[in-house]
Amino acid sequence: MAAPQYKQSYKQDLYNDYYTNRNKYSSNIRPAKIKRKKVVKRHTNPFAIVMQLFFAVIFVLYVSPVYVDNITRPLVMRTEKYPEIKTDMNLIAHPTAAYLYNNHVLGVNLLSGTETKKPQMQALYETYHMSELENRLKSLTASYPSLKPSIYVWDYESGKYADINAQKVYPTASIIKIPVLIQLFKAIEMGMINLDDKIAMTEYYKSEGSGSLQFKGVNSVYTVDNLARVMITESDNSATNMLMDATGGMNAMNQSLRKWGMKETRVNDWLPDLQGTNVTTSKEMAAMLYNIDNPNFLTLNSREKIVDYMSHVHNNRLIQAGLPASAIFIHKTGDIGKMLGDAGIVYTPNGKKYIVVMLVNRPYNSPLGKDFIVKASSLIYNYMVNTNL
Repeated sequence: MAAPQYKQSYKQDLYNDYYTNRNKYSSNIRPAKIKRKKVVKRHTNPFAIVMQLFFAVIFVLYVSPVYVDNITRPLVMRTEKYPEIKTDMNLIAHPTAAYLYNNHVLGVNLLSGTETKKPQMQALYETYHMSELENRLKSLTASYPSLKPSIYVWDYESGKYADINAQKVYPTASIIKIPVLIQLFKAIEMGMINLDDKIAMTEYYKSEGSGSLQFKGVNSVYTVDNLARVMITESDNSATNMLMDATGGMNAMNQSLRKWGMKETRVNDWLPDLQGTNVTTSKEMAAMLYNIDNPNFLTLNSREKIVDYMSHVHNNRLIQAGLPASAIFIHKTGDIGKMLGDAGIVYTPNGKKYIVVMLVNRPYNSPLGKDFIVKASSLIYNYMVNTNL
């Protein structure tokens, strides 16, 4: 029992001793000193300073002027002092513009966005694939291994469709005249031009290929109505170029295509465009045909004139050759060496109505292209008429 009392007494003595002599303890405490790292002063090498100044002077007097004259000034100011330097600011700003573009404005290739939020044209309302028709078309295609067709068929009543490479880009040839015709009537509706306006033929407009205007005399005068008719019925290239120029040229045409909502269709060259640089897809061409009937896009007067022109196309050797005489077909054909095509709307005697577009890449001028289109047209017609869609 004594041990606990001793410990308690000892602690009490220490406690009293501390508070009695705390001033003495505090006087012996010194604040800790922070050890600071000594900064070693480096001595600059005078030779290094001289060399830096020397190279700076050389750069300012000799290198910089050459760089400015040979690169900076020609690049920014496009001077003619050094004609061997060729610069393209658009390619510098947009490196992919040389091969990736869908618009052409003032000589510059551009990748323009389409009006996907609110395009002026109404999209085709698709419901179900016509799988059986697609299989029949694929079987027919297999018997023509040298051909690469793109086909799109769409039924007005049911919205059912057949799609064979329909979103793949193909040359348009003269089928590009369908959007040119639509562009013309949009311009007429806006008051930019009238069907009675007259345009004089010049050497600039004359174009080889299809059509008779190329053989007419310079300064011959034609109304817009006459030019539009021969552009479609005779597929006249000279008339097409005259009308496209009168409505703003290729730039305006491409801008309109973007506003309509066309992502792939574009005009890159005046007709005849034998290289096939003007392109489209079967589905986009079908959408343009569909919007001929769209009252929110074209007026009734415009529609009547367009249907009138497209009802009298002279070339009846493609899709129309696979239809019976009782069927009505409004369309436009296209023919260049590597591509043969036809696009239009079929009205059957039993009240069916469907869009059909065929673009066929082929060996140069191969007659197999025509043979395939005629057989495919007949196959599609029989399916559409005899099948309960």
